[in-house]
Amino acid sequence: MTRVARGRAVERERAGQAPGFSERCGNRVVTLRVMACLCPGRESPARAGVLANGSLGVWTRASHANATLQGGEGTLGPQYHRPMNQPDSFDPDCGVCRKLKAATPDNILFQNELWHVCATDPPTGVPGWMMLITRRHVPGPAVFNDREAASFGPTLRHLQRVLLEVSGALRIYTAAMGESWPHFHAHMVPRYPTMPRGAKAWSVFDLQRAAAAHEIEPDEAVATRIAAAYAAALRAEPPPGA
Repeated sequence: MTRVARGRAVERERAGQAPGFSERCGNRVVTLRVMACLCPGRESPARAGVLANGSLGVWTRASHANATLQGGEGTLGPQYHRPMNQPDSFDPDCGVCRKLKAATPDNILFQNELWHVCATDPPTGVPGWMMLITRRHVPGPAVFNDREAASFGPTLRHLQRVLLEVSGALRIYTAAMGESWPHFHAHMVPRYPTMPRGAKAWSVFDLQRAAAAHEIEPDEAVATRIAAAYAAALRAEPPPGA
């Protein structure tokens, strides 16, 4: 970006306008409209931007100053333009990464910079079966960074407490095997007084397969109600530090 274009964008921001600017990329012009937002934990205020091609991205003052426009419409440097549902460590070959990237507001029950919480995909073996997933592509706690490690315990404790309240379960089974994809995703499964097939302990984790095979008939309406109540409760009282 030229110094003149940067200066004009800064002037518009100081004037309280939504800063937007265009820059030529070869024979194409890239236009970025910027809307103010805050990203917790970042060293400088961040912005959510809408590129000319309609995709969303985030940028900071530092990335604004250092960004390099690349050839092609709507294409910016990797630090400058990154889809908001795609962390820096996104692995296109990982099914969990792809799931996070494709997530919509309807199926995100809670999300911050570190964690993503959603209900398990239907058919639901147990109503209230939830997933805690790292936003970053990382296999598990042994390789969490310091922020993830410090946040993990308080976040999991809060998520389980709230799930107990909204589900009425006796306890919450929690397990993370990492066999399907090397991307941390923990199952949080309510243990009710009465369970399908009388399942308990490890046999509970076969109920998801049994539901998909139509060996049991889960009540998806109950699962939907619990998920909605869980999302509402987490909006009202998010995990500490969120």
